[in-house]
Amino acid sequence: MAEVYIDAATAGNPGPSGAGIYIKAGGEHYRYAVPLPEMSNHEAEFHACLEAIKRCEDLHVSILSIRSDSKILVDSIEKNYAKNRTFNMLLREIDEKSKQFDYVFVKWIPSSQNGEADSLARKALRR
Repeated sequence: MAEVYIDAATAGNPGPSGAGIYIKAGGEHYRYAVPLPEMSNHEAEFHACLEAIKRCEDLHVSILSIRSDSKILVDSIEKNYAKNRTFNMLLREIDEKSKQFDYVFVKWIPSSQNGEADSLARKALRR
């Protein structure tokens, strides 16, 4: 199982954005700071999730436990619905990419437990 911590940061809202992804899998730790184009912070959270899923594909894990401090993202995935059209399109993509794994769990965590992913997202903004 891979523990996947994700976060997004945005300089302005909307503005240039970044995704932070911290993965613990098979005794290894993987850190990714991914620059994103200009978008809202909430949209960047969905992109962070997609980027994390793509990274997990490369690691060949079968079970993901995704943790995020974004209630909008976690609630949308749990309900399989997003009112916002852009979020809904991204949600469909998350759902489709998740099908290749045996299990994908998504859990909301407080920001205080997401420091590594937050730091990586802020680092991505500086690139």
